[in-house]
Amino acid sequence: MKDSRFSRSEFLALTSLLAGSTLFPARAEAAPDGGVAPVRAAGNAATPGTKDGGVAGSAPASQAEYEQLRRGCTASLTSGSTADDGAEYVRIGEWMQRQHLSSDVYGNGDFVQAFEKRIADLLGFEDACFMPTGTMGQLIALRIYADAGGPRTVGVHPSSHHVLHEDDSYSVLHQLRAVYLGPWTRPLLADDVAQSREALGTVSVELPVRWLGGQLQTWEQLTALKRTCRERKVKLHMDGARLWESQPFYGRSYADICKGFDSVYVSFYKMVGAIGGAMLVGGRDFIRESRVWRHRHGGNLYQLAPYVASAAMRLDAALAAIPAHVKRAKALTALLAADPRVTVLPQPVQTNMFHVFLRGSPGAYSRQRDRIAREDRVWVAGGFGQTRVPGVVSAELQVGEGLGRISDADAARAFLRLLEAA
Repeated sequence: MKDSRFSRSEFLALTSLLAGSTLFPARAEAAPDGGVAPVRAAGNAATPGTKDGGVAGSAPASQAEYEQLRRGCTASLTSGSTADDGAEYVRIGEWMQRQHLSSDVYGNGDFVQAFEKRIADLLGFEDACFMPTGTMGQLIALRIYADAGGPRTVGVHPSSHHVLHEDDSYSVLHQLRAVYLGPWTRPLLADDVAQSREALGTVSVELPVRWLGGQLQTWEQLTALKRTCRERKVKLHMDGARLWESQPFYGRSYADICKGFDSVYVSFYKMVGAIGGAMLVGGRDFIRESRVWRHRHGGNLYQLAPYVASAAMRLDAALAAIPAHVKRAKALTALLAADPRVTVLPQPVQTNMFHVFLRGSPGAYSRQRDRIAREDRVWVAGGFGQTRVPGVVSAELQVGEGLGRISDADAARAFLRLLEAA
């Protein structure tokens, strides 16, 4: 490994890997609108083409061994909880008992409905519907807009969750067609909508963009995007899986950020740490129809209260902690980027997540990660993906409650031990 920073040409080549990342095994093809046509990944559940997990990489001999090693760590630089699942279920039940809450029947119950109203108010909408999964909630939103008339096209960023993580459900289940807007290397902008070669029925925007390391539009860019969709009578939906983490960047209320969107989805297992679940928010009539579609999708579970309780009992603390997580992410990335062998994107970070690029092989880094976990009890990465730049791998990191009380310096020191494998 060279002991020097990437040259400008190397850096541009490295960032261009995001235009169809080599986490995909095959070469991506250019899409007609200037975006990138995604290539189906081959089998690895941690790649962008399959499950919405961490960046791909080698793991211990079995999933059980991998989980045991990860859970044995006292600090983690990745998303997800290291808590024992059984204990978490007990905490949910005890919390419900302390709150004197009763369960619901098919979503009908004071507790579930009060939480729906709370999220609707927080995001500045008339109503909300709890969904078992974000995939279901977003598909429902897109289907409702398509059935209202107009083109059955959905404008998306090339790295959209709809494209990479849902097995073409928007097309197979709802006969919708994705139109890629803009390049992979930046968030979707107003000009991408205005210059689309195809008529758009809906535009779905991810805030922030996960596969760009949590990048966001500036406030001016976001305002222009909202205005352009409104002027062109295109429905604007937000994939807000990580919306919670975006608030410190904008410095505005969630309602202000969401204003101008026709609907928004937020996740409760990402960042909040719930066992699952999501919320779809929008106008009253839209949510009324969403409940019908939730039933059609088989998502109207007999009892939603355990999922809602898991989110409700964690939400306040999770949201209150986000500014500190973002501040730590900035401090940590400054320490990592000070090493000439490490490249961090974006720089400076905009949320509490970011991507790191290193020279070396995924296998060598995975083995060293496991060694660090055993010796230092710090989980420094979920996995390492081979990029399109030969000899360069990537990892996705996130600062959250899992980082615990370890100092930023110690966290950076543990991560940089990976370079012993290079």
